[in-house]
Amino acid sequence: MLRVIKPKNARSKRFLENREPKVNENPKQALFIRGSSTSEIIKDTLQAMYDLRKPNAVHFTRKNEVHPFDDETKLEFFLRKNDTAHFMLGNHSKKRPHNLTIGRAFDHQIMDMIELGIEYAVPSYVFDSVKMAVGARPLFLFQGEAFEYRDEYRKLKSLLVDFFHGTIADGVDLEGIQHLISVTAGPISEDSNAMVTDGGAFKSATSTAGTGLIFFRVFTIELKKSGTKTPRVETKEMGPALNLRIRRTKFADDKTMYEATRVPAENRNVNVKNVSRDVFGDKYGRIHLGDQKLDSIQTRKMKALKLTRSDKKRSQGTAEEADE
Repeated sequence: MLRVIKPKNARSKRFLENREPKVNENPKQALFIRGSSTSEIIKDTLQAMYDLRKPNAVHFTRKNEVHPFDDETKLEFFLRKNDTAHFMLGNHSKKRPHNLTIGRAFDHQIMDMIELGIEYAVPSYVFDSVKMAVGARPLFLFQGEAFEYRDEYRKLKSLLVDFFHGTIADGVDLEGIQHLISVTAGPISEDSNAMVTDGGAFKSATSTAGTGLIFFRVFTIELKKSGTKTPRVETKEMGPALNLRIRRTKFADDKTMYEATRVPAENRNVNVKNVSRDVFGDKYGRIHLGDQKLDSIQTRKMKALKLTRSDKKRSQGTAEEADE
C-alpha cells in the first residue's frame, strides 16, 4: 500500500488534486508492461500498441515479474503509482507462448482481464504506409456473430473500445480520422493449428479449445478527391497485423461493474415531463391548467379591475331601464 502523501507546496497540491475523482474524469491512461520473459513478437506488439495509444500511455521497457492471474498486488501497485486505468502486459513462456494480457481497473483495482495468445504477427515496420498522428482517435469495425452472443467476445469488444477511447470530443473533423481498427471473429472450432512460418510473419501451434481466431488489423484512412463534396475513402494496411486467440479470462462481478459504470448525479439526463425537442433543437412544452374558479378570485383590490365612475353610472342606468 502506498503511503499518504501530504503536499508541501501549491504545485504538489495541484498534482494530487488532479488525481482525485472528478465528475468529468481526465483521459484514461494506459500502462504497457514487459513481463519477466518476453519474445521479439511481444516486444514489437507492445511497441505498436503503445504507438496507437500515445500520448495517454506509459511504457515500461524493463522486465517486471508480474503475473496478474496469480497475484494482482504488484500490478495494482503499478496502476496506482502511475494513475492508469488500463494495462497491457506481454510475456512469453513454454506453456503460454507469446502471451498478451489486456485489462482495465476501477479505483486502481483489477476489474476485467483477458489473456490472448498471438498465433500470427506482422510488426508495423514491415508495412510501407503513412503512420497516423499522435493522439488521433481510431474508427472501430467489429465483424462476426461471436461479438453478439459470446460473453468473452462481448467483453473483449468492450475492453478494446474502452482501451482506445481517448479524449471525449463534441465533434470530429474528417481530417482527424486517420486510421481504422478492424477486429474480426473467425469461425469457432475445436481444432488446433500447426506451427507455420510465413516470411516476416509468425504462426504458433498453441490454441485453446472452444475459441476461434480473432483477426486484429489496423488500416490508414486516406481521403481522395471524388469530384463532389464527399471525398473518396481508401484504406491501406498500417500494422500491426495480429491473429489472436482467447486463453484465460477474469471478469468483474455485477456489484463492481455497477459501481464502475454508475453515472454521477451531475451528469444524469433528467427527463422533464411534457417537454420535448424537435429535430432542429427547438424546445416545446405542454402546460396543464386546473379548473379556474372565477367566482372565488379576489378582484376587489386589483386596480385594473375596479369600475370607474362612468362605468358605475352606466351600469345603474341600464339597471333602471330594465326595471321600467
